[in-house]
Amino acid sequence: MSEENIKILLVNKKARFNFFIEDSIECGIELQGTEVKSMRENRFSFGDSYARIKDGELYLEGFHISPYPFGNLHNHEPERERKLLAHKEEIRKLRRKVEEKGFTLVPIKFYLKNGLIKLELGICRGKKLYDKRETIKQRDLERAAE
Repeated sequence: MSEENIKILLVNKKARFNFFIEDSIECGIELQGTEVKSMRENRFSFGDSYARIKDGELYLEGFHISPYPFGNLHNHEPERERKLLAHKEEIRKLRRKVEEKGFTLVPIKFYLKNGLIKLELGICRGKKLYDKRETIKQRDLERAAE
């Protein structure tokens, strides 16, 4: 087997703080040419983005990719909904979890894998305020122990 070349582009630290991440899956993204170039230069943000299932397909919303500086008239629209690429069975599993148990689909990290841009999509449940306080307390205790 060949070794996978993985380069992490960006990690959503806010998602780990605001949500309990129950499970995650790897998805591809359907991108246009200038979007790929902008993402390779880390010119994107996904703090408030989420995924939803529409007509049996996954879509990423609230995801901003800045226009490529040398893209001229062939540049992309910065905030459009982008299709995520996953197997039908994975999408069915995600739909069951989201509808029954009240989970949310949140992007956790974006990375390059063998030259292709992938994202790790987390199946998350929101934290309450007291859960966030507990997380901060645990982090402070670990820091003090070191």
